[in-house]
Amino acid sequence: MSELKEFDELDRRIIEQLSISSEGSFRQIAKGLGVHPTTLIQRVKNLEKKGVIRGTRAKIDYMKLGFEYTGIIQIYVEGALDEIMGKITDMPQIMAVFYVTGECDIVAWVACKDRDEFAGTVKAIMAIDGVKKTNTSVVMDMLKDPLDFVPEMV
Repeated sequence: MSELKEFDELDRRIIEQLSISSEGSFRQIAKGLGVHPTTLIQRVKNLEKKGVIRGTRAKIDYMKLGFEYTGIIQIYVEGALDEIMGKITDMPQIMAVFYVTGECDIVAWVACKDRDEFAGTVKAIMAIDGVKKTNTSVVMDMLKDPLDFVPEMV
């Protein structure tokens, strides 16, 4: 696993810049960072090879696309954890799956178009062999989007 101290100042600035926005060409981003575009491209490729940068993509407002029911589902397991996590991960309504410590074993972040789809997703999770119980919370509003997180690069 890489640690922040393994990266030099330019790597840190590139990571920070791409965390804020990856819009624009390499030429534009390089100009903003004060480096040659070839240098930027090589650094980004190196960060990709190390697994630090895992692609770039648009931030989507799922609510505006009609996914009005988002929720967090805590899942309690009695069984083959890896198999259960795989089944949950494969469900199309699941945005993220976290293997956690604490009372529950898995936390799933869900996005659904309506209440029926949301209820169906919870029922589908409950129907997985080895799922003991769930605790579901409906997200009322997202105050900070995880895609807005910019790591402190000191």
